Amino acid sequence: MTTLEQTIRPSARSREWKAILILILLIPVLWSPPFLFRYFLYQPFNIPSNSMAPTLMVGDYVFAAKYAYGYGRYSFPFASSWISGRVFAAEPEYGDLVVFRTPRDTSVDYVKRVVGLPGDRIQMRQGRLILNDRPVTRVALTEAQAGASCGGDDGAKVKRWRETLPSGVSYVTYDCLDNGFLDNTSVFTVPPSHLFVLGDNRDNSTDSRMMSTFGFVPIDNLVGRVTRIIWSLDEDGEPRFERLGNVE
Repeated sequence: MTTLEQTIRPSARSREWKAILILILLIPVLWSPPFLFRYFLYQPFNIPSNSMAPTLMVGDYVFAAKYAYGYGRYSFPFASSWISGRVFAAEPEYGDLVVFRTPRDTSVDYVKRVVGLPGDRIQMRQGRLILNDRPVTRVALTEAQAGASCGGDDGAKVKRWRETLPSGVSYVTYDCLDNGFLDNTSVFTVPPSHLFVLGDNRDNSTDSRMMSTFGFVPIDNLVGRVTRIIWSLDEDGEPRFERLGNVE
């Protein structure tokens, strides 16, 4: 026993000193302005698909406010999987553009719009969003060329609607297909501590309507709230200055 103790203790002390040394070396990095900005304030993301078009499009670069809903297990790249709950927690609101990870794939960051809060009843009827048994206000806009946003030719036409949630948040949605696959759904009741999210490009978005592959989003899985487009490039690599600024 004495020999075994003598073997273990130096090893444990060695690991302890290594941990202390690493922490000392990391302190300047942890408190450096770039680190604090990226991991505590705003994290940049680029948009790889048009599921949120026309609000967010391929080639957009956005900032997500990390502090908007407090800090949880996915707020930092080094956070342990056993961490639960949020520090400085705040509730999302209708219409927020949220970055999150799904329970089925925690390695990928997604961005969608919050349309359902805990306890809400959500349904799609003929492409229209129904919130707590009431149709969400929407107004038809003139048709516009959507191009790749609808997965078709550049000259393809798409219906556009300006949708307004009970919070007053208003945004434009794309309606690429009449009676699309997800235009009519059953009623979804949002469980406690979860959200229901949709893409603005309704016929080209994988979101909470697809329960088997996506489903409800736990509030603990939030990364942040998208606040603004900081840069944007078209398919030819040319800047789209008109897209810079706050998002709806």
